[in-house]
Amino acid sequence: MITRYFIDVETNGNKRRVHYRLAGSGPPLLMVHQSPRSSKEYEALMQKWAKHFTCIAPDTPGFGQSDPLPGKPEINEYADALIEFLDALGVKKCAAYGFHSGGIILVTAVKRHANHFTTLAIGGYAIWTPEEMQLFSEKYLPEFHPSDYGEHLTWLWNRILEQSWFFPWFATDNEHRLSVAHGDPQRVDAVVREMLDAGNAYQAGYGAVLRAPRDIPAVDADVPPCLISAYDGDPLQDHIDRLGAMPSSWSAMKVATPEDHQAASLQHLLTAETGLTEELHQAPDEGFLAIEVENFKGLIHWRGKKTSSKLVIHAPGRALSKDGASNGVHIDLAGHGLSDDWLGNPPTDWHSWSKLIDACAEQLGIENIIYDPLPSGDAALLYPDLLPDRFGCYLTKAWQAVRAMQMFEPWYEATAAHAVPVDPGSLRPEILAERHLELLNARAAREYHLASLTKSPIKPRNI
Repeated sequence: MITRYFIDVETNGNKRRVHYRLAGSGPPLLMVHQSPRSSKEYEALMQKWAKHFTCIAPDTPGFGQSDPLPGKPEINEYADALIEFLDALGVKKCAAYGFHSGGIILVTAVKRHANHFTTLAIGGYAIWTPEEMQLFSEKYLPEFHPSDYGEHLTWLWNRILEQSWFFPWFATDNEHRLSVAHGDPQRVDAVVREMLDAGNAYQAGYGAVLRAPRDIPAVDADVPPCLISAYDGDPLQDHIDRLGAMPSSWSAMKVATPEDHQAASLQHLLTAETGLTEELHQAPDEGFLAIEVENFKGLIHWRGKKTSSKLVIHAPGRALSKDGASNGVHIDLAGHGLSDDWLGNPPTDWHSWSKLIDACAEQLGIENIIYDPLPSGDAALLYPDLLPDRFGCYLTKAWQAVRAMQMFEPWYEATAAHAVPVDPGSLRPEILAERHLELLNARAAREYHLASLTKSPIKPRNI
């Protein structure tokens, strides 16, 4: 099972929170994702490699659920941030795997902190020509900010979709076509959500990687072994021929498929010396509860002070309050926010939901449960179908619903009779963007609403 945690990393008086995934047992393996993704992209691989390693996959700064680095960081700061994370976690030495930009960060970390690693496996290592670097610097990383009417979502969908058609994504000509084109809404949606999490912070992390020097360690460098491999269809496969002279313990190879790349990487990683680790640490005021009740078996995200006397349950379609640390303990309900989904279809009976909520309260040692009120309206209309579609229309549908929520109650009754006073601050794009992501992540909102209608009136209660 993959578990998830938060940890605070403090450097020069600055504290930042890092989210990471953990799976397996045995020697530690650090797994660094590509940009603009998060550690979620490694879930399937972590399940495969968990039988060999304790797989540790952080969200790099500014991506996923990790705080960004301050200022205008470059590649050395991202490499050092990895070491700071390992130190805070209690990992003294480990093997490491990185794909694309994750590999760039790792190679930089090895050059600066070689004694922290036993061996590396890298998926594709970019060696850009000056002409390619110039091309990327002009168009590759435009600023990404929410817009009033959701125009940014149309750009985002097409940006992520077409990067499997052309490389770089904006070079829409025959010369830059890729052989791995797809139109899979689920695959596009996965990256879109990670971009929505990162926001414009993606520009800093991704930009640092693109600007990073591409100097492989010198032939006589005292560095741990490394295998670099790339498969057919990977735009970085041709870069294997650009690597040049490498340390004697380093090697590179071209393979046919992603599976071949993973198999070669695993075989190489298994030759590493055993890493060193202490008991892994985590943040005291945020994390995930492992809950198993009836048709739910997974993780529930929580935030707040465990010494609080109340557990606060958000309304359907929302997520836990960001001020949870000062106002009780808050959780993301199953099928909402960062929490896992129900097994099968979400239930519409209150018995199932209350058992899950009570199990969370019991683990947290809290007796008093406070429920936020339900929104007014028909549950069948309040929560529109937001399954990813081929054209990304679900993204703008959710944005328009969230915008209308600030003007009408219920939001789908856009008439003068249902108008509510407008707070101009609630229409700021950054506020709408938070609500938009909450609604997209509310996979079980309708079912929770329907179940809530069958329980007793909302009031604090003891369990």
